[in-house]
Amino acid sequence: MKKIFLIAVLSLVACHFTLLHAQKSNLSCTFRGLEKSVRIVVNEPQGGRLSPADTLTPDKNGRITLSRYSYTPQFIALSLLPSSNGPFLHVILLPQEEVTLEVDYMPAINHFNITSAKGSDNMTLYKGYTNMLTELVQNQQTALLDSRMEALLDAHPGVLMSAFLVTYFEQSFEQHVALYKKIRDALIGQWPNEDFVKHLDSRVRSTMIGIEAPDIELADPEGKMRKLSDLRGKVVLIDFWASWCRPCRAENPNVVRLYQKYHDKGFEIFSVSLDNNREAWIKAIADDHLVWPNHVSDLRGWSSAGGRLYGVQSIPSTVLVGPDGMVLARNLRGQQLENKLNEIFNK
Repeated sequence: MKKIFLIAVLSLVACHFTLLHAQKSNLSCTFRGLEKSVRIVVNEPQGGRLSPADTLTPDKNGRITLSRYSYTPQFIALSLLPSSNGPFLHVILLPQEEVTLEVDYMPAINHFNITSAKGSDNMTLYKGYTNMLTELVQNQQTALLDSRMEALLDAHPGVLMSAFLVTYFEQSFEQHVALYKKIRDALIGQWPNEDFVKHLDSRVRSTMIGIEAPDIELADPEGKMRKLSDLRGKVVLIDFWASWCRPCRAENPNVVRLYQKYHDKGFEIFSVSLDNNREAWIKAIADDHLVWPNHVSDLRGWSSAGGRLYGVQSIPSTVLVGPDGMVLARNLRGQQLENKLNEIFNK
């Protein structure tokens, strides 16, 4: 009984401590162009999606205010009620911020345009985004949006709002890895636990182009531990495969050919098997004439530590690592892999 009481007391103290250290942030937002009957919905992230948390009625001047107590940044999306597909106004509030916005609602293009943003670097950047979008739409120059967006974010990598806005490029991520990495690198030291920063970190790590390849240390078929980092100074192809994977086995002759062609120039292969059957793994190595020595596996199938470290979700999967240990490319096979190796060794 005393133990339960002590836990309850400690919980109350912890809650009180948290409340004492939570800091108040205020947002004042004045809308122009709204009909009198329109209300503002305050949407907040819940379970990975935005959900309505409150509904506010603008005063006679179109102004709403809201406050938040928190010790972490707060992400809020304002929308209109009633509206089935109206625009969102995205807001990031840092602890103790006093943010004042003036916003034009532009129903003709279904858009919120911020005309004034005070008290927040995040909202100043977001104002630049809404102004750019307004200009391009009104001038029928939306084809320039990608390049203008990239330039805007490239100039402000250390602003937390950039971690949200860069997800505009989510569908073309492979072409914008460098931008994701630049923003991730600028923010992860200060905001390592913020969802958007963690998303960027996950995306960059999943591709890994331009970052140092995480080390892998696993046993070979004889039980000897082999480390990827021991091959530093060579160009290394990390090849994730398995004996049961037909596309992997079909690609193996090409991998063998490229190893024979470029090995004397400094090319190595580090094969990570996602097998869970030791005999099948060893037999496939022999049958496919995979003559390089660096074959490793923990025989845990899809739970392979090496596969998880590199975010492998399908095989065959490859990672090409430069002599300095930095990732050069991912998922190159066939002619693409040969072209890249030719580029490296015949400069």
